[in-house]
Amino acid sequence: MAKITVKPFQKVLIANRGEIALRVIRTLKEMGIKSVAIYSEADRNSLHVRMADESVCIGAAPSSLSYLNIDAVVTAAKITGADAVHPGYGFLSENADFADAVSKAGITFIGPTAKSISMLGVKSTAREIAIKGGVAITPGSDGVVGKDYKQVARKIGYPIMIKAALGGGGKGMRACFEEKDLDLMMKTAQGEAKANFGDDRVYFEKLVLNPRHIEVQVAADNYGNAVAFAERDCSMQRRHQKLVEESPSPFVTPQVRQKLQEAAVKLVKAAHYHGVGTVEFLMAPNKEFYFMEVNTRLQVEHPVTEEVCGQDLVKLQIEIAQGMPLSITQKEASVVRAHVVEHRINAEDSDKNFTPCPGTIEEWIPSGGLGVRVDSHMYTGYTIPSYYDSLIAKLIVTAPNREELLKRSERALGEFKIAGVKTTIPFHQKILKNEDFAAGNMDTGLIERMLAAEKNDKSEK
Repeated sequence: MAKITVKPFQKVLIANRGEIALRVIRTLKEMGIKSVAIYSEADRNSLHVRMADESVCIGAAPSSLSYLNIDAVVTAAKITGADAVHPGYGFLSENADFADAVSKAGITFIGPTAKSISMLGVKSTAREIAIKGGVAITPGSDGVVGKDYKQVARKIGYPIMIKAALGGGGKGMRACFEEKDLDLMMKTAQGEAKANFGDDRVYFEKLVLNPRHIEVQVAADNYGNAVAFAERDCSMQRRHQKLVEESPSPFVTPQVRQKLQEAAVKLVKAAHYHGVGTVEFLMAPNKEFYFMEVNTRLQVEHPVTEEVCGQDLVKLQIEIAQGMPLSITQKEASVVRAHVVEHRINAEDSDKNFTPCPGTIEEWIPSGGLGVRVDSHMYTGYTIPSYYDSLIAKLIVTAPNREELLKRSERALGEFKIAGVKTTIPFHQKILKNEDFAAGNMDTGLIERMLAAEKNDKSEK
């Protein structure tokens, strides 16, 4: 093992907002590390600003003028004397230029190197790393597609999935079932990729029908050690956006779990990765799985894994960034202590095509009790700005088994009281009542089928 050099942090700037910024601040407090919050003019009254030891306004409300402004964020870290920057998720968390700028300023970036982000951030390159690491991938194009994209699609065979080479969150993705639709789907995917990531390059993958979205949380230190935790099943999605995540998956056997973990560790080691990240897979109905992508950051749904394994993943990130070797073994990481689900509560009207509903919270009474955790930056009187993501809370429920978990989730959703804005709580209650979900028979198309059936019922009435 290489010589261990530990550099404890005295102060960390969180390059994010809202719920995840507050989440990081709480761990920093427990570790005795000072925190610095950044905020836009629209977030002046956000809870993460109140909870931090220091705070700096970095710009106007639009994220392009504040949270995405690399120079402003790095300057804030410099003037406050921060030793390190935690990127959270979203915004600049997977931006290699940001990681590089932080490092060049003599500040530690709590995450992988800019080189790792670049390699794994381009999904076509990540596929090449997976192949070298011996991890199965879906058939697809060898890197980004060019002018011969029609011939490439024919070689793969329809249906195919067109994917943006950069980015994530379901942006720049289109399914194409026949060649006659390929030109339009290409134009749409490329336009969306350009608008969201500044890069219109795309690549192709064979479309796996009725798949599950299974992901594996990993952690790797600077000394060649890596561990993988029990999988999260993130199949409950709408338009490639996750709504419900759970662990362990009701579909994955212990034998398949071990294979998933081994594949995830192989991949991060092949990429010389360090930090916390997530390896995402598509799983076919026959339980064969294929590498999809790596998220080189903390996931929104990381609390699911924390509750399953009993580890603070933010603390683990910080320890790795300080130069400490992993404090957990693979045997410990593989322990499944409970069954856990996360319901993403968004300020959206699910009866009106999930239209965002910014506004003022008139009443805020979060759920509580045994096995219930709420991660949120909301409070009574807080005004949700219209400039950012509509996520307002994560309801994380833990129980000894899935049957008890669903009952506890129903109770927790029922007692979560939010007034002043529409939320997706009623839709999550519908999910719990869905027979397929209750039986654990999910795939990435289940929510869309639920919505279609609901629409048909309304039209018949």
